[in-house]
Amino acid sequence: METPDTGAADVRWALDDLYDSPEALNEALDNAASNAEAFAERYRGRIGDLGPEALAAALEVLESIYDRLGRARAYAYLRWTADTNDPERGALRQSVQETVDRIQQQLVFVETEWVAVPDDHAATLLDHDALAEYRHYLETEHLRQDHVLSEAEEKVLSEKSMTGKSAWTRFFDETLGAARFDLNGETLTQQQVLSKLYEPDRDLRREAALAFTDGLEEHRRPLTFIFNTLLAEKASTDRLRDYDHWLQQRNQSNEVDDETVATLIEAVTDRYDLVARFYRLKKRLLGVDTLYDYDRYAPIREADTTYDWDEARALVLGAYGDFHPDMAEVAQQFFDHDWIDAALAPGKRSGAFSHGTVPSAHPYVLLNYTGKARDVQTLAHELGHGVHQFLAREQSLFHHGTPLTTAEMASVFGEMLVFQRLRRREEAPTNRLALLVAKIDDTLATVFRQVAMNRFEARIHTDRRENGELQADRFAEHWMETQRDMFAGSVVLGDHYRHWWSYIPHFLHTPGYVYAYAFGELLVLALYARYEERDSGFADQYLDLLRAGGSDWPHALVGEMGVDLHDEGFWARGLSHIEDLIAEAEALADKATAERLARGDGAPHASSAS
Repeated sequence: METPDTGAADVRWALDDLYDSPEALNEALDNAASNAEAFAERYRGRIGDLGPEALAAALEVLESIYDRLGRARAYAYLRWTADTNDPERGALRQSVQETVDRIQQQLVFVETEWVAVPDDHAATLLDHDALAEYRHYLETEHLRQDHVLSEAEEKVLSEKSMTGKSAWTRFFDETLGAARFDLNGETLTQQQVLSKLYEPDRDLRREAALAFTDGLEEHRRPLTFIFNTLLAEKASTDRLRDYDHWLQQRNQSNEVDDETVATLIEAVTDRYDLVARFYRLKKRLLGVDTLYDYDRYAPIREADTTYDWDEARALVLGAYGDFHPDMAEVAQQFFDHDWIDAALAPGKRSGAFSHGTVPSAHPYVLLNYTGKARDVQTLAHELGHGVHQFLAREQSLFHHGTPLTTAEMASVFGEMLVFQRLRRREEAPTNRLALLVAKIDDTLATVFRQVAMNRFEARIHTDRRENGELQADRFAEHWMETQRDMFAGSVVLGDHYRHWWSYIPHFLHTPGYVYAYAFGELLVLALYARYEERDSGFADQYLDLLRAGGSDWPHALVGEMGVDLHDEGFWARGLSHIEDLIAEAEALADKATAERLARGDGAPHASSAS
């Protein structure tokens, strides 16, 4: 298929800020290995005996080693994602990962010795000002004491991970990266065929959905095997680390308690009626008798559906600048210095992400830009991550990254800024309605779909642990049941949809990840409501929140913005904001219908397909 002319064909990132060649990377790794060996000789067996100043000095050295390892791993990974079909890039990624893993094995003793420090002594150390820059990292690590194994055992797990999870997730990525989907005589990538689900032509959407299913069917056996293998791998790791349930490790990593997550999931599943309410509205707006799965993201009008790259950049930077000039200034650097890879290219990893790399460098953003309105929101989303990661460089390496829950806050907030800017400049009811419907589409996908996928994950992890290897049809049963629960009869899921569990990378790369999207979306709705209530000083506070990175507990950081994550009514208030959006769309739809009838126009018409 001919690549659409969006102006993004030459938007490729430059990785020279990390390394100017693979040779330079290998030299840096040799240096890191020597430093790690010297560090181990000096500190192994002594971590528990160090005073606060000496421990801080040791952590400073450790930080510099981890920085070089992180930089090397980022370079190899980013280079590979730009062309997953290139065997040389794949080999480099694997070689770097293996080398980094071996070096890290020399440093495992820091973690195992620190968690063994008695609680009272650890508390005394953490109270000392010398460790202020590392306090939260040390605090969270010490709380993992029941799940950290001996140094020898940790080394074995690290060594075997390269031929375990890392190998299988790479195989998954390369399988789908190489997959092609035949549609109306054209051969499309995953990104290209899925983009057809947002087209106004109903027949095209249906054909695209079937073509995507056919492509997944071709890879059903290996994809099913990959899923089973990684489910088993996680189960064994959870047993070895003494986690009580499949989601416990993810919750700890996200720095939220099990009860908070359970409350979130229950609150969302209890409001599946909002999903059905919206799709009943969308069925009316599309003028169809039955709404099928391939109709979910259909636009309700055809106008203004594409944006070239310069338009997208202007929209995002304008929205960011309206909020705070510093936010736009940071985002501008991504465009000016080639920190974005947006072109469509064979073998390129599908989807989008922002990679924070390390504090001594800067983030990079990957997109597959097709010019759709959704791509503009994706750009806003990933740059939200990027701005967050860039500002958090003020923190130490140990506090640079953030838990997934608050990481998604920044990305979804970036989307909200762009949506509100577009919304303000639209006056015609039909245009506002189209914009609002598209926003609700994305919001439901971020909140309800992600929680429904969490329900799918819970089922397959439990089933795999209790009953052994799952057949593809068993995965499909879990998938269809959890998805039907969400739609509550408002959307008919075709039989082809049974296979769509198999392409979602989050299930494999980061088990349990998906609820973080819902967490972030509802958190953003709360924050944006506060922004609208009191504009003065909010933007400065928000940027301070981003600069804080992962230096404190999420509930403490957002608490400074007036948000209480432990408030039982928090999630309900976020969901009520979604209900308000749906009510507004219903009112606009009624107004648009009245105007159309006054003009003597008939009901909206959609081409038939089933």
